[in-house]
Amino acid sequence: MKGIFVFILGFILGIALTIGLIVFLLPSHMFVVKESKLNFNETVSAIEQSVVDNNWSMPHQYDLQATMKKHGFEVKPVKVFSLCKPEHAYQILGSSDERLVSALMPCRVAVYEKDGKTYVSMLNSGLFSKFLGKKTSYVMKMASNENKQILQPVIN
Repeated sequence: MKGIFVFILGFILGIALTIGLIVFLLPSHMFVVKESKLNFNETVSAIEQSVVDNNWSMPHQYDLQATMKKHGFEVKPVKVFSLCKPEHAYQILGSSDERLVSALMPCRVAVYEKDGKTYVSMLNSGLFSKFLGKKTSYVMKMASNENKQILQPVIN
């Protein structure tokens, strides 16, 4: 009887620990955030050039400061870039089984100011990809690594 009690207690503690790790630890790893060695405008320009240099495209660029101003709110500068590499996108969009991941496409990179410094952030798709199928995981890891390469000229 004591052995069953210890097993059940261990099982419950294991579940609680797993939930605790997911709730408290995982969110802090969901994003890759790096300080830029450049100011805001230089960071934006350097990323735009690096996207071209790395054979990616930027179908959209969002100026969230301007968008918020249109709605009567003042915020510090924030730009979000949508980055795409059609070869990677096709591997996801060309398969009915993988297409659900399109909600995460294209890759997003944000540039913003905080405490007088400029930062770049993006979803940690390398971590997130571990929860997905083999093909999607591979494509997301490739895209994540290439996005880090795109950001290399601006991060400390």
